[in-house]
Amino acid sequence: MAQGQEQNAVIVGGGEPLPATAGIVLHSPVFYDFTVRLAMLGKERAFRENVVSLARLESAESVLDVGCGTGTLVIAAKRRVGPTGTVSGLDASPEMLARAEKKTKKAGLDIVFKNGLAEKMPFPDAQFHAVLNTVMLHHLPRKARLQCLREIRRVVRPDGRVLVVDFDGSARQHKGLVSHFYHGHGHVNLRDMTALLNEAGLNVIESGAMGILDLQFVLAKPACCG
Repeated sequence: MAQGQEQNAVIVGGGEPLPATAGIVLHSPVFYDFTVRLAMLGKERAFRENVVSLARLESAESVLDVGCGTGTLVIAAKRRVGPTGTVSGLDASPEMLARAEKKTKKAGLDIVFKNGLAEKMPFPDAQFHAVLNTVMLHHLPRKARLQCLREIRRVVRPDGRVLVVDFDGSARQHKGLVSHFYHGHGHVNLRDMTALLNEAGLNVIESGAMGILDLQFVLAKPACCG
């Protein structure tokens, strides 16, 4: 879409307080964006492009980003799926979504944002071709992680894909502000992530290192229905 053909992003929800979550909710979008830029060492754009490539996004597909934060990844996803594709972002923080909406308007893209919890998503069954969950799962305790992945399994299409990216936690060589901000909230090692995905009804088809910090990815598909 051309820059002059701007369409407004839409934030749905927020009229009533969300139910309590057992996880950590970030409410400082400016600090969040600054920390991400610092952590990525100038590789943030390459990281986003790597994520949408690993998720195998294609033109005209429907995509959900769970824990979308300030919206940089949903913008990359929308550009990949094109004007006939649809992209939604879900986050528990109204402050994060407000900044995401500003970024989306500036980019001239049509994206829907919803204020809601990963443990109980406001979407119908089997809606999305692809669901992304990046650097968010470690904010949840194990029970809530499983609830989140079960919700992802519910909203992804039977022929869809799920991409989870998070910290392995096995290498703690990173020091200072960035390490405290991220690793202070936890990690999900590859074995635990695979076990959680399997328990949620998702089969891992590919996994590996992202090449930035100790981030790892797991690509999964819904298990065959019996």
